[in-house]
Amino acid sequence: MAKVKCLKCKECGREYPIEPIHVCEYCFGPLEIEYDYEYIKQNISREKIEKGEKSLWRYIDLLPVDNPTVGLTAGYTPLKKANNLGKLLGLNNLYIKDDSVNHPTLSFKDRVVAVALSKAKEFGFDTAACASTGNLANSVSANAAASGMDCYVFIPANLETNKIIGSLVFNPTVVAVDGNYDDVNRLSSEIANEFGWAFVNINVRPFYSEGSKTLAFEVAEQLGWRAPNSVVAPLASGSLYTKIWKGFNELKTVGLIEDNPPKMYGAQAEGCSPIYKAFKEGRDWIIPEKPNTIAKSIAIGNPADGPYAVKVAKESNGLIDIATDDEIIEGMKLLAKTEGIFTETAGGTTIAVLKKLAERGVFDPDEVVVAYITGNGYKTMEVLEGKLKKPIHIKPSLKEFKEKVINQAVEKR
Repeated sequence: MAKVKCLKCKECGREYPIEPIHVCEYCFGPLEIEYDYEYIKQNISREKIEKGEKSLWRYIDLLPVDNPTVGLTAGYTPLKKANNLGKLLGLNNLYIKDDSVNHPTLSFKDRVVAVALSKAKEFGFDTAACASTGNLANSVSANAAASGMDCYVFIPANLETNKIIGSLVFNPTVVAVDGNYDDVNRLSSEIANEFGWAFVNINVRPFYSEGSKTLAFEVAEQLGWRAPNSVVAPLASGSLYTKIWKGFNELKTVGLIEDNPPKMYGAQAEGCSPIYKAFKEGRDWIIPEKPNTIAKSIAIGNPADGPYAVKVAKESNGLIDIATDDEIIEGMKLLAKTEGIFTETAGGTTIAVLKKLAERGVFDPDEVVVAYITGNGYKTMEVLEGKLKKPIHIKPSLKEFKEKVINQAVEKR
């Protein structure tokens, strides 16, 4: 792969061949793809991208895959001008990047899985696996089924029912582990070392994580090849957040945009906020904690990329903030009633933090702000039980309709 030089340790800088490995054998730091940007710059252009497929693979020159075979329709999701929500928050140029409609499983995980399993197929793997809080399990299950791979997914046993069903329907082997995500991930690491499987977020992680960059690529293209001034994105492991930052930097490096990368604002749930606490306390290390929040999809108590997320927040002149469970629910409801987008708890966290930042005057009213919505609300509907207005029950009578519906509506005005 001429566009890819090697795998490189983010800590000590040692280089490794392009293989399914993810940890430096000298310092145990994470490995990341090292690209030849001069080569890429000679082969990439706006025009070439715009003629490409309407999927994340239009950016293949900046991805570590030669022959995409999995997730061929993932990505290229809408960037919506959020006029109603923007007016409410005093933001004239607010946009929602809506991965709640991503294909095939309605979350941004379809991006990272497309890249990970395409690379796994290039490596010759025939079995896909993952540790997951739900969305990743759904995507790995669906994409493995479509590509003819065997599949094992490992999840916390207390996961939302809809997310468990959303994996089982594709007929993988689902293993529900008694414990939180960090327990699941530790077990999965042991299994990955024992069996020759492509664990997308373990031994194939350097390739997997690159898929998140396409969230930056698409936003820049959809804005007319420019970077927003600020973005707000959820924080779980920290990978999505750091890769969005990397994506905007890469676009400038290869000459596709002229703007500086945006300020990066991160959103965590108060009940699982180790990255927020590190940022707030000025630490460059993470103190693990036990998750206790409804936002299970971002409830990672020992986030692998947490220190790098803190670094990105500082480098970009952004910050990291938190939302309570009640604020998360209100964020879900607010996005739904203003923009018609039903997001899950991770998106509710993003909108809640966006609202806090806007109310504190962090954003200039005319700057371009993009909020990343990473998953669909139909996966976590149970958190809204008892939190919404109830239906108005009437008999099949026009008179009763007028009395109980129309007249009451008039009285409330």
